[in-house]
Amino acid sequence: EVEQVAVQTYDRVEIPEITPDVTRVVLHGGVCPCCAGRFKAAAPAGLEPGSPFGPNLRAFVLYLRFGQAIPFDRLARLLRDLFGLEISEGALANMLQDSAPAFAAQTGLIKQRLLAGTVLASDETSVRVGKRTFWTWVFHHAESACFLIRPSRGKAVVREFLGEVRPAVWISDRLGAQRGWASREHQVCLAHLLRDIQYAIDAGDAAFAPGMKHLLQRAVRIAHRRPRLADTTLAAYHGRLQRALDDQLKIVPDSKPGLKLQR
Repeated sequence: EVEQVAVQTYDRVEIPEITPDVTRVVLHGGVCPCCAGRFKAAAPAGLEPGSPFGPNLRAFVLYLRFGQAIPFDRLARLLRDLFGLEISEGALANMLQDSAPAFAAQTGLIKQRLLAGTVLASDETSVRVGKRTFWTWVFHHAESACFLIRPSRGKAVVREFLGEVRPAVWISDRLGAQRGWASREHQVCLAHLLRDIQYAIDAGDAAFAPGMKHLLQRAVRIAHRRPRLADTTLAAYHGRLQRALDDQLKIVPDSKPGLKLQR
């Protein structure tokens, strides 16, 4: 009966046994004694005949396949070992295929947002599909991004995505397929330029490339502050950068990589 106080507190973490929640649906039917017509009960809402896999299980499979990049064979074994579910690789592939319309609808909404803007950036990189080299294309701005995987690295992919739309400003590297899409101005991607500049520096150019690197890094730092800067301040920064660039372009590079970079 002596008053007691807590003298030790600790947690023990455990997860419950994971077992599938299986709902068996039995639809009764028979033959009408009056007209001899066959009848069958209607299925409960949400439990109609079709795929046996519910939305939570489908979402889990999608997450493991694409969020965690688990191959089909390992995914089938994982579901069997953790949940006791025997799901074939073919059934898993069908789940992914069945989800395509929902993702296509969301992709369409993202694309609408992208094409409604005035600035659009794009890039592409190789990806293996089976035993072939395809290309992953990204079209994006500050708020949205849309990805396409196509067997081509050519202008046809950009034309397919844009249709008749031409953004005012296009941001990309200097690949030919990425040129000519802006209605007003093409902004060369500074990250790509910095990569090329670093290559020239590593290849031995000490005259031209280091100054260009400093200039572009300065422009990037200004860009990070851009939302907080007044238009007059931005105009002043722009003028200084242009004058610095003019001076930089007067320098004669001392190596072939530097000359290529300057061109």
